[in-house]
Amino acid sequence: MTDRREAVEAWFLAHGLPYFVTEEREAARSGLRARRLGPFAAVLLAVAVVAGLAVHWLSARDDAGQAAGQGAGNGSSGLALWLSIVVLGLLAYGVTVLRARPILAFALSRTLGSVRYLVPMASRALPLLLVFVTFLFVNAEAWQMTSNLPFGLLWFTVLLMLGLAVLFLLVRLPEEVDRVDDAVDDTFVVRACAGTPLEAASREVADDPSVDPQDYAQVEGFEKWNLILVLVVIQTVQVVLLSLTVFVFFMLFGSLVMEPETQLAWTQLDKLQQVPHLSHVTFSLLKVSLFLASFSGFYFTVSAVTDDTYRRQFFSVVESQLERAVGMRAVYLATRARD
Repeated sequence: MTDRREAVEAWFLAHGLPYFVTEEREAARSGLRARRLGPFAAVLLAVAVVAGLAVHWLSARDDAGQAAGQGAGNGSSGLALWLSIVVLGLLAYGVTVLRARPILAFALSRTLGSVRYLVPMASRALPLLLVFVTFLFVNAEAWQMTSNLPFGLLWFTVLLMLGLAVLFLLVRLPEEVDRVDDAVDDTFVVRACAGTPLEAASREVADDPSVDPQDYAQVEGFEKWNLILVLVVIQTVQVVLLSLTVFVFFMLFGSLVMEPETQLAWTQLDKLQQVPHLSHVTFSLLKVSLFLASFSGFYFTVSAVTDDTYRRQFFSVVESQLERAVGMRAVYLATRARD
């Protein structure tokens, strides 16, 4: 029993499910207590505020002789830096204190390991998306809006789009977990545990009429959020990769077809700034491509969960991982209770 438990817990850790292991779950719960989380939050907030104020002061000093409207850009640069530091700090705390490193490592390895499927997936999803977004790209208002945005405010907009996408996933993915754990039965656990340390145990549970896998199927608390976080990271990495594809497409497309005279007319700028070492790329092109790529990422996030066509193509990997985790947990708990 001890050997099997160790093998199963090692499987959980290797597959990004540390909160399915009692010791890891208790360590994470301890990290969320006020006496540990409070000092970290205070230090992180202080560092972010100081860094944001420093950037704002340096930008204001450098731009003292420029237009008065620059103040909004300075403020947005500080806000974007503040938000970036907070996000990175929370990520570092989660990976170390909250024992989330296996979640991040497995989700990244799973997604990057399937990069070979990115081209066929992109060939299915991107054409319709690019047709829609290209109408915004060849639009003077889009160029004028993004060209007049300071880079700090543009980066804040990109972070906002990413945050909205993650928030949408956090709202919708719990429904997916509830749907899967409601479907657990004898056939489900045998299929889910195939090729795992619990393959033989799953058949024993399925053949035992006194054991109902559904009694052990409901996933709640830390374990439920463990599953949700794995799914969020997998989906987010997919969305980022596709957004980068859209960004590269518009950079290449714009450098080929958008003449400097057209860019000047659409942006209403006095002069175009060239990106160093890239003679055919302007900062205006860079800005509009970055904005549309972030918008495309948010659009794709919503479509991947709600639209049946995108769902079959992009959510199948997530669903198979979810079913295996729920089935493994049900058999693990049923076996421990029986023993």
